[in-house]
Amino acid sequence: MSSSAKPNDFYERVFEVVAQIPTGRVTSYGAIAQYLGVASGARMVGYAMNNYRSYNLGYELPAHRVLNRLGQLTGRAHFEGDTMRERLQQEEVEFVDEYQVNMEKHFWDPVELEG
Repeated sequence: MSSSAKPNDFYERVFEVVAQIPTGRVTSYGAIAQYLGVASGARMVGYAMNNYRSYNLGYELPAHRVLNRLGQLTGRAHFEGDTMRERLQQEEVEFVDEYQVNMEKHFWDPVELEG
């Protein structure tokens, strides 16, 4: 994909939501999909996140804040080394296991964008 390629509308909407995840908070692929009206679209959100670096967005997404529904860092393979975990720790996000975030404490629902 060339650097001049533009993301499709769904991807753009995913990127807009991810860009607004507050520091120290995390959300899930499914929560983003549900917010965008694609209730079973968690995988589609995952595809968008896997590909966002192939687009020249002009800004960096806080992709490290998007986890699976259990709070597991399933996207960490797309980060160099242990960068995903390290970034979350720098934001004082608590872990309940080596690669699992305390979702009760740190979960952010994109519905908060409406309030």
